[in-house]
Amino acid sequence: MILNELYQRDPEAYQDINQDNSQPEMGQLRKTRLTLRQISKLRQMNDLRKLEFSNKLKLIKTQYSPPAEPVM
Repeated sequence: MILNELYQRDPEAYQDINQDNSQPEMGQLRKTRLTLRQISKLRQMNDLRKLEFSNKLKLIKTQYSPPAEPVM
């Protein structure tokens, strides 16, 4: 868990409870098939996760980079 997650609320569109059909019901033996809408949503979430990770890396690089040499 990231420390920022304790203080920041989750964005609204991270989980859609109405579309969450991961809980199997009694008598359901097969896995559910993914629809094109679900696959598209997963791809968009993955793209967003990559973008957030790259922004986080940029921030970390600026925080821990050595200080610039003073110009004389």
